[in-house]
Amino acid sequence: MSVGARRSDLDLRRVLALSRKESLQIIRDPSVILIAFVLPIVMLFLFAYAVSLDIKQVPIGLVMESDGAEAQSLAAAFAATRYFAVTPARDRREVVGDLLGGRLRGIVVIPQDFEQRLASHVPQPLAQVVTDGTQPNTASFVAAYARGVLTGWQASRRSPRVGTLSLEPRFWFNPEIESRRFLVPGAIAVVMTIIGTLLTALVVAREWERGTMEAIMSTPATVAEIIVGKLLPYFALGLSATFFATLVAVTVFGVPLRGSWLTLIALSSAFLFPALGQGLLISTVAKNQFIAAQVAVFSGFLPAFLLSGFLFEIDSMPAPIRAFTYVVPARYFVSSLQTVFLAGDVWALLLPNAAALVAIGLVLFALVRAKSHKTLDG
Repeated sequence: MSVGARRSDLDLRRVLALSRKESLQIIRDPSVILIAFVLPIVMLFLFAYAVSLDIKQVPIGLVMESDGAEAQSLAAAFAATRYFAVTPARDRREVVGDLLGGRLRGIVVIPQDFEQRLASHVPQPLAQVVTDGTQPNTASFVAAYARGVLTGWQASRRSPRVGTLSLEPRFWFNPEIESRRFLVPGAIAVVMTIIGTLLTALVVAREWERGTMEAIMSTPATVAEIIVGKLLPYFALGLSATFFATLVAVTVFGVPLRGSWLTLIALSSAFLFPALGQGLLISTVAKNQFIAAQVAVFSGFLPAFLLSGFLFEIDSMPAPIRAFTYVVPARYFVSSLQTVFLAGDVWALLLPNAAALVAIGLVLFALVRAKSHKTLDG
């Protein structure tokens, strides 16, 4: 019987039978359980502790060429900040070797005429900051924080006067400026990409390799029933992994969840729609586990890791790359997770992201349906 002659509606019994068969395969395959529940713990641990964008206790050299009271006060300000681990020196030649050897990330030089520069009405630099340019991000942080320490010290030594303008910086959503709080939600999105795309691509491709997919297609089940029946267990597995990873993030790593669990599950469901569709499309085209794994990594994991805003800001990317990120589902999921975790249920941001995920998913499943129809027809 041809595919075109079959009923297009879904038979619940056949869908449940296919889902039961797929669920038994998941239970019997330890690698699936490891990827779904062990890999999230490993990745969350790495991004919570091993990967950090925070600048704390960065080693710098502090060269005191002046012995004046003001210079001593500024040196004390550098030593008191939690951002720097200060190595004092009397001459810059004492610490240049450590900077070259990578043991220091910067040098702050308080010059001999520091007091004269401070008293002068002519604008001029009060101190010199030398940084290690082999690590540009750290170098920028060292320079910025050194300027911050100097500015704060200058403000503190002036007696407050009526009418003096003062600025009090406040950081919303992440007052402690801890990178863990936005890295961990992003890591959950990357893990979900692996579960949704890679697992689906591998398992369905394995069916093609073993010849069991042809046996399934010879049954009265329609294409839609086969797709739904095979993906339902992975949809449930993805939601379970999201719930588990979020629970670990909140209870173990101390990441706040300011939004609701219901919103989190709804957004995860929206993200699994394109993720599962992408995995199914890859396996339908590749029909080989090795090729499917490679394609899933290059089209799923790497874009989620590099182009989603997880580690690298999208606004700083070149225009063509920024345009490409609009078709990366993880872009919308990372932004949504960070909003739910740190800000709450801000629907003005969440609804457009969810709509984009559903739209991408519809396109992917339309391609799967078209390709599957041609394959079944031979």
